[in-house]
Amino acid sequence: MNSIRETAVGLFVLLGLACVAYMTVKLGKMEVFGDRGFELSAYFDSVSGLRVGADVEMAGVPVGRVVSIRLDPDPVRNQAVVRIRLHEDPKLSDDSMASVRTSGLIGDKYIDLSRGGSDRILAAGDVITETESAVDLGTLIGKYAFGGVK
Repeated sequence: MNSIRETAVGLFVLLGLACVAYMTVKLGKMEVFGDRGFELSAYFDSVSGLRVGADVEMAGVPVGRVVSIRLDPDPVRNQAVVRIRLHEDPKLSDDSMASVRTSGLIGDKYIDLSRGGSDRILAAGDVITETESAVDLGTLIGKYAFGGVK
């Protein structure tokens, strides 16, 4: 009788640990098999507030995630390099645009992709050259509040 009870408790504990592991991966926005997908890079003047793991969207639909954000090693450029991984190849043209947007007034930042009209399609590893940086709300408010705009 005790061995049946101990086995049942052991299975219950294992099931609980499996649930905790699953929720950790889901809530942490981690990918267990992270080498799949279609990767592109983009250069931005500012990515203020954007985080690794942020969504990448097209027409409001999540299509990928931000994989890394780093400073361009070229001192002349002084830009942020954002690498994104898309779930599949969306057939973006070379004049497509990547913009840093905010969901809501003070929500999370994400990358919004817009298709271009060119016939040349970006391949995995290519760079999106048309970018629009994040709008710094503090700077805008400062301009209007302290007379920067006449």
